Amino acid sequence: MIEHPIIAAIALAMIFEGIMPFVAPKAWKKMLLQLVQMEDKHLRIFGVIMMVTGALTFKYIQS
Repeated sequence: MIEHPIIAAIALAMIFEGIMPFVAPKAWKKMLLQLVQMEDKHLRIFGVIMMVTGALTFKYIQS
């Protein structure tokens, strides 16, 4: 059993976040440039969708 689940979750997030720049750095840069050009409203919508999806997934795996 993992003693510090928050630290484990952060470590796992760091691993997933590092995959794209490692595997396809040019595509990652292009994606970041597109994100910079997006309106704040769209970024907020994307962010809330990701948070809700993550929370529901977390709730599902806990049950």
